[in-house]
Amino acid sequence: MTRSTHYYKLPNGLTVHLKEIHTAPIISNWMWYRVGSRNEIPGITGISHWVEHMQFKGTEKFPAGYLDREVSRFGGVLNAMTHLDWTTYFETLPAHVFEIGLEAEADRMMKSPFNKREVNRERTVIISEREGNENEPLFLLGEAIQMAAFSEHPYRYEVIGLKEDLKTMTRDDLYQHYQRYYQPGNAVLSIAGDFDITSMMEKIENNFSEIPPDVEFQTAIPEDPPLEVEKRVTVSGPGETSYVQIGYRAPSASNRDFFTLTVLDSLLTGPSSLNMFGSGGTSNKTSRLYRALVESEISVSCHGSLQATKDPYLYSIYLTVHPEHTPEEVLKAVDDEISYVLDSPVAQKEIERAVKQAKALFAYSSENISNQAFWLGYTEMFDTYDWFENYIDHLSEITPEDVLDVARSYLNPDNRVVGFYIPEQG
Repeated sequence: MTRSTHYYKLPNGLTVHLKEIHTAPIISNWMWYRVGSRNEIPGITGISHWVEHMQFKGTEKFPAGYLDREVSRFGGVLNAMTHLDWTTYFETLPAHVFEIGLEAEADRMMKSPFNKREVNRERTVIISEREGNENEPLFLLGEAIQMAAFSEHPYRYEVIGLKEDLKTMTRDDLYQHYQRYYQPGNAVLSIAGDFDITSMMEKIENNFSEIPPDVEFQTAIPEDPPLEVEKRVTVSGPGETSYVQIGYRAPSASNRDFFTLTVLDSLLTGPSSLNMFGSGGTSNKTSRLYRALVESEISVSCHGSLQATKDPYLYSIYLTVHPEHTPEEVLKAVDDEISYVLDSPVAQKEIERAVKQAKALFAYSSENISNQAFWLGYTEMFDTYDWFENYIDHLSEITPEDVLDVARSYLNPDNRVVGFYIPEQG
């Protein structure tokens, strides 16, 4: 598998990142747009996710369902996802038929009609999705944590949006959002697989060169002041199990502290996967919180989540409360364990094990052609591809002193929101 990649821009502003991988006759094609819940304001929360749904309603050239049928017929896969900083669409297909995905992405960049009747049908679907989420304890708790952790930044809103906005947004709201953000200068096309770069560049030119250049715009994203005191939220809802979520304000992925916090996460809860489309995994049974809380039956499970984001977001620790304990007891056990990390440097041997686990998970998330294409574009949403290429080197440079400094900076109780989920008593 070659590490060489080719990076360039079309005259209309479209960024293209290509990587030849000749291990299998497969090509994975991803189109990324720098738009997600980060680009939303009250009144239109959830609009980026809704626009993604509308992109599957078809165009004149690719009617609804056509692309799905063709991709399935050739044994390929396709999907899409909206997140905090981005929206992406991908098709992974046998190399000899991959161009249908390229054609479809070029077509939906500028020719989606946003039929008013389809908009209203999808409104029902998305509100139903939102209401389904409201039956999930960790969704309710997570939303409360985000609202408390951010007062100004749009990261305070869930990607799916607020129900009151989903009820009132119009077809014109959606279409204007689409026109503003679905343009070449706001997009990254990343392709990996069994192709010749010169030939691929010709195909990209044929499909995308006639799309007009974008109109320049800037979106002002409000910054949040640092948290100065611990916040607590309590949420009640359906179910029989209590949960604890602790959300610490965390650095953006381009900040060097992010890599150290990745190792600290691996040490405390086991490594978090940075690739939402990845495969494989590693055990967290050697992590400190697993040994301290799960093995002693204070909590049923624990895991961490550190996401690569453009702006500072959250490092979260999730715990399922054991039936014989309370959320307060779980929180105290977590704080006791974190205090050990804050008091003195972690042993070099433990750092090496945590780095090894993080590296292993990173390798699992990079092992196939689809994942290679994913990383080509994903890293451009918050930094550059160098971030991916140098990730292992950054982890290898981390010292016990680095971990101690970052732990003291970010795992401070005044830098967090603590959330308890308490089941409603029936």
